[in-house]
Amino acid sequence: MTMANRLLAEAIKETHNLNINEVFLVRDLFKGYEWNRISRGDRLLLGTLFLNYVHTEGTLIEPIEKTSSGQQKYKVSGN
Repeated sequence: MTMANRLLAEAIKETHNLNINEVFLVRDLFKGYEWNRISRGDRLLLGTLFLNYVHTEGTLIEPIEKTSSGQQKYKVSGN
């Protein structure tokens, strides 16, 4: 399993700790020092994989607007 796939699995696992209507970035699913240790390339790939996961797996997570720095924001829906 590639590093990005392991990170995706960790991110998905962490989404189970979120509350309904909570807004988050993928980086919020990791401890600060863990996120900082991930290479930029793997972080970019993780963002793409997570967005694809949200679109294809029928989760309660929906992408919303992007931040001013281009990071995708997500929201946990209550439906």
